[in-house]
Amino acid sequence: MDPILLVRCDDAETFGIAPSALENAGAPTAIWDALDGEPRPSLDHISGVVLFGSSYNVEHADEQPFIKDARELTLDAIERRLPYLGICFGAQMLAWSLDAPVMKAADREVGFEVVRPTDAAASDPLLGHYAGGDRVFQWHMDTFELPRGATLMARGDRVVNQAFRIGDRTWGVQWHLEIDRPEMEHWLDAFERADGPLETSWGKPASNVRAEADRFLVDHETRGRAVFTRFAAVTDGVR
Repeated sequence: MDPILLVRCDDAETFGIAPSALENAGAPTAIWDALDGEPRPSLDHISGVVLFGSSYNVEHADEQPFIKDARELTLDAIERRLPYLGICFGAQMLAWSLDAPVMKAADREVGFEVVRPTDAAASDPLLGHYAGGDRVFQWHMDTFELPRGATLMARGDRVVNQAFRIGDRTWGVQWHLEIDRPEMEHWLDAFERADGPLETSWGKPASNVRAEADRFLVDHETRGRAVFTRFAAVTDGVR
């Protein structure tokens, strides 16, 4: 069985619940540490691609070579019709790779925000289990316009474009559906060690994010695990 390729684009990326969820679904995984300068892997024996978040944005492509390599991998996956899931930076990467604008959002989002699936999401094989008013974990300052031919899968109250699908096996999701408590704590601690209090630059103290996690993270993880289980099923269907 060909593995699903997990693409790491940040030193703080642990993949959260993704590895265990995919393993439980019977899907093996491989990892490309894109940020560490590993050569872009061939997709010849890969059944799907999940590209995760980054503290860099696509605007840094000229100074961070991994961003252009990730774009080439994204385009290769699309050309091969491999199932592709872009998460946060990965969603922006997907939009950018397809020549849709990526820009600063009007609001920076960090913590748990409401998401509102569109009517089209109800039958979506990855996101059909989300309901209006569900809280999802966000940490981003950029947003994107929809690529040509994309279908909007979910809206946000503050940042509108939250998830989209192209065709029947390519998705971009702005929120961090992979997050678990250890990864969230790792990100918060790493950010505040490097940049100082979260509230100073993101408008929300880390204590508030933790309080939100106490309320919403269990359900968030359950929905996120379902996405990876569903993604494994999509990859199985094209092997």
